[in-house]
Parts: sequence; structure tokens; C-alpha cells
Amino acid sequence: MPEAFDAIVIGTGQSGPALAARLVEAGHKTAILERKLFGGTCVNVGCIPTKTLVASARVAYLARRAAEFGVRLGGPVSVDMRQVKARKDGVVAQSNQGVTRWLKGLAGLTVIEGHGRFRAPHAVEVAGRVLEAPRIFVNVGARASVPPIPGLERVEYLTNSSMMDVDFLPEHLLVVGGSYIGLEFGQMYRRFGSQVTVIEQGERLIPRDDDDVSAGVKEIVEAEGVQVRLGARLARVERRGERTALHLECPGGPQEVVGSHVLVAVGRRPNTDDLGLEAAGIQADARGFIAVDDELRTSVEGVWAIGDCNGRGAFTHTSWNDYEIVAANLLDHDPRRVSERILAYALYIDPPLGRVGLTEREVRAGGRPALMAKMPMSRVGRARERGETQGFMKVLVDAASRQILGAAILGIGGDEVVHQILDVMYAKAPYTVIQRAMHIHPTVSEFVPTLLENLEPLA
Repeated sequence: MPEAFDAIVIGTGQSGPALAARLVEAGHKTAILERKLFGGTCVNVGCIPTKTLVASARVAYLARRAAEFGVRLGGPVSVDMRQVKARKDGVVAQSNQGVTRWLKGLAGLTVIEGHGRFRAPHAVEVAGRVLEAPRIFVNVGARASVPPIPGLERVEYLTNSSMMDVDFLPEHLLVVGGSYIGLEFGQMYRRFGSQVTVIEQGERLIPRDDDDVSAGVKEIVEAEGVQVRLGARLARVERRGERTALHLECPGGPQEVVGSHVLVAVGRRPNTDDLGLEAAGIQADARGFIAVDDELRTSVEGVWAIGDCNGRGAFTHTSWNDYEIVAANLLDHDPRRVSERILAYALYIDPPLGRVGLTEREVRAGGRPALMAKMPMSRVGRARERGETQGFMKVLVDAASRQILGAAILGIGGDEVVHQILDVMYAKAPYTVIQRAMHIHPTVSEFVPTLLENLEPLA
């Protein structure tokens, strides 16, 4: 016999638990389902663990540079990878257990562990039970995409998830994919002590960004000894004893690179292929992302898709914003739309990249009159004090409205500093609001007004 609920949330990633709590608070009898790890990707194999590992790698990096700052250490710097993993596991456990305790202790919320699948538009089967509800929210997330490369199935390879189990130092890590995940792990393991080669099929790293940003990122990672192969298509994978050979098709002819371990980091795919979308009549695109409108409603009345599975953002912050949009429209009678948000993300190499709004390439393609300013981080006092002068700041402004169109801050504090630009963009205020503000010295933020003083027409 089906069990009746007012609402069902499938998945406990970033947006699911908060929405379930709001539904319960509003008096809705709610069930939330989780098939594996409470907290989803971010908590268990994404943001929290990777940034914890990045922090350990940064300490190793700074320790090796201690002499530059007049600090003497007792001997060569070494990294205990088991301890690094143990620290990461401890941080993850705090978050995972926190989400689990919160949900299971929430009065009025039914928590069911098991894989949920649609049996009908408003019926879900899980753990031998059938649940029905007029409102269902799909929050099933995404996982690493593994392309059909000949020979890959016959070798052991790593993904961003299985990297979380690594408690040893790979001798030579081959990273397939030169975008966000691949670059973060590449620099991280180089700092831990591995030899690292990043293989990118495109002509530059992080192809969604501008040429100068891609070049700046490449310069940063190569300066630390990461080898970068661009324009290299992975044609075949071969196991050679204890090592793995990657056969590459390159502009100059076939090449080969051999390493001890392979990390496949070529994108993400939604966890929708075993969700029973067909039984519910829910439309998805060719890649499996659930089609949604500007309020995150699917093609089926009373069903929403939130988080990574809807293809409207692949970040923890976009997932959280999905929750806010759905809750505002459904519970607060406060109209909010996906189209209202401004693109914002960061690349957590060190120093990081903070990006908001349009790229220079997009502004040029749009054809609108615009202004641009660019400044090297070497001019920033905080960067010089820390001995971290790599990168630059760049901002683009609409010439008519004087509103900021986009910005890239590649350098120390870039992931934080970029938010002052983002906030002014949301306020639809002219760039002069920042340009005329008095900022604290010595900081990175104080140079944003200086940057804006040097705007020139985009040639």
C-alpha cells in the first residue's frame, strides 16, 4: 500500500536537506531519501575534502619556501599522506555526521536510506516501500564522467571520488583533463611530492575562460613543476606492468606518456540514468540533465529538479541557490528566477581564480561598447608581502550604464575579493560605487578601486 506524504525529496546534497527542513517547518509531511552518503558530493567527495587537501598541500608548499621568509626548518620537508588523509576524513566526518544527525533528529521528517526510483509521476519506490506525494524534489547530484577510451576499462584509474581514498603518494600522476578538478588535484599532488602531468585535449587549459586567464593558470602550475600537454587527445590506454601508458594524438604526431597512476577528470554526469525518469514522464537532455524552467520546475507538474542534476549549475553555491529559489516561490510567495543570478565560480589552485559575470570574449562577441582594466598582482602590496605575486585582476564595464559586466581575479585572495564586485553587480550599481570607496590598507581589495580608475575602451 503506498504511503502518502505532502512532499518527497530525493537526495541529501546541498539543496535537499535545507528544502526538506523548510517544508517540515511549513507543516508539510515530508520524506527525504538518501542512497549512500548524507550531504552529497560537496560534503563527502567534493568541496570540503578537496579544499582540506588543498590546505595540507599549501602548508607543504610554504614549508619548502620557509627560507625565503627567513625561517629555518630542521630538514627536508616530507608529507605523511596517511595523516593528510586522516585529517581530511576527520573534517568530512564532522560535516557528514552533522547533516545526518540534523535530518534524523528533525521532528516531522521521515528519513529513508535507499535508492529512490520513480514508478509514476508522483510515486517513488525506495527500500521496498512506495511513497506518493503531490510534490517531489529531485536532488540526486552528479558523478565523474568516464569517456569510452580504448583500454581504460582494463586499467585501474582514479576519479575525484576515488581520490578521496588515496593515502599514499603517487610517483607520477597522469591527470586526464585540464579544467577545474584536474588542475586542483594536479597542483595539490605536485606539492605533496608527486611528478604530475596534465593532459588536455583542447588548445588551452580551462577553455571556458579567457585566453589570458588560461595562460596565467598554466604559468602558475608549470612554475611548480606540473607538466602540461595541450592539444593532446587520449587515443588509447595501456597497462605496462605496474605502470600505465597513455597514447596521445598530438599536432606534432603521436606521443606517449607513462605514469604510475591515472586520474580521469573530464567532467561530470548527472545521477539520473537509474532514476526512472521515463516512468514519470520527466524530460531530460541527451546527457541526462533534467530539463527545468526558470523556477526549476520539470516537465511534470509538481516535480522540481534542484542541484547538479538539472544542468543549470555545477557548483555547491548554485545548488544552494536552487533551494532558495524553490523555497521562495513555493513557501514565501516571493518570485525568484534562475535567470536572475549572476555566474560566479572559483578555481582553487593556489593562488586561486575568482570569476564573475561575462568573460572578455563574451563581451566582445556581444558587440556592446565596453571598458576594460587589467592590473598585475605584482602591484598589490599584500601579494608582495606574502611573496605571491602571480596572476592579475581584470574587470569589464558597460560603457553606457557604467555597470560591471564581469571580472576575473587570478591571484592571492581572488576567490574572496571578487565578491565585492559581485555584490555591486547584483545591486546594478555603477562601478564608481567601488571606485570611490575607501578600502583598508594593506589588502588585496584596496586595489580594486585603483583597477577601476584605469578603465579604457575595449579595443
